[in-house]
Amino acid sequence: QVQLVESGGGLVQPGGSLRLSCAASGSIFSIGIMTWYRQAPEKQRELVATITHGGSTNYADSVKGRFAISRDNAKTTVYLQMNSLKPEDTAVYYCHALERDYSRDYWGQGTQVTVSS
Repeated sequence: QVQLVESGGGLVQPGGSLRLSCAASGSIFSIGIMTWYRQAPEKQRELVATITHGGSTNYADSVKGRFAISRDNAKTTVYLQMNSLKPEDTAVYYCHALERDYSRDYWGQGTQVTVSS
């Protein structure tokens, strides 16, 4: 079992920055790919950024060049650095973990990001 806890959300003005954290606990050795998703009101959940166990990253086109996903050396925490934030980035951001053998996945509870002046 893996538990995920997100933090770092809040209210920020357009053009500002935030850094989200996702702390994993439990059977962390089993974790492979970790992903940030987001869900805006009345919209479907969408992938934001992904990082593999080896450190390879992938981003949604809408955040390329503005967001950066990273992972600490112990692979217990994943970060999402968000720069040049736009009102359309407003959403609940969720952390997701997929086990290396793809047998199970886990979700965090989400953290709200609001970009508004």
